Amino acid sequence: MAKLTKRMRVIREKVDVTKEYEINEAVALLQELATAKFVESVDVAVNLGIDARKSDQNVRGATVLPHGTGREIRVAVFTQGANAEAAKEAGADIVGMEDLAEQVKKGEMNFDVVVASPDAMRVVGQLGTILGPRGLMPNPKVGTVTPNVAEAVKNAKAGQVRYRNDKNGIIHT
Repeated sequence: MAKLTKRMRVIREKVDVTKEYEINEAVALLQELATAKFVESVDVAVNLGIDARKSDQNVRGATVLPHGTGREIRVAVFTQGANAEAAKEAGADIVGMEDLAEQVKKGEMNFDVVVASPDAMRVVGQLGTILGPRGLMPNPKVGTVTPNVAEAVKNAKAGQVRYRNDKNGIIHT
């Protein structure tokens, strides 16, 4: 058997592998045992016990984390008129309509989230083949297609995360 490192010995002493921990206990234990010189992240997998083949049992949505994700998010907004000004004030990095669509078609996509107003979906719909595979296509279920683009931009900047179950009924975040 391989020799255990000091870090692994400490973890083995503090963690009981036979016990199921509550979420708040597990997070406290993770914070206590964190030794890296960088900000560590945690991946969570939740088994929901649902049949993902049935559409009425699928889980999909978004939530804003109270302390953000720790990353700087760049937001692009497809809108025009008063909504464009509101989006800029809310902190959107790129705001436009046809001009932004041309940028995307050229492959210039220096953003992480796309938000669109409902009237802009005719332009954004043509970009589905480009934005879709990258996971950037706006979706009303997740709140990225909304008449109130300013609030959607604030949520995206504040650390909104999307979640959905996979084919086995598990949510990975």
